[in-house]
Amino acid sequence: MAKKGNRVQVILECTEHKESGMPGVSRYITTKNKKNTTERLELKKYNPVLKKYTIHKEIK
Repeated sequence: MAKKGNRVQVILECTEHKESGMPGVSRYITTKNKKNTTERLELKKYNPVLKKYTIHKEIK
């Protein structure tokens, strides 16, 4: 029988890429424990279009 866990999939989207107006999108998919982390995630991830590490925030 499968376990019902507290882990959910979340999508992280680059904040600087949106503001720059460049075409395309930088997104990552990860999981988080919704019981321990109730607020939205913010992680520094690599953006291949901007060629640097930027802050990616959880969407939706």
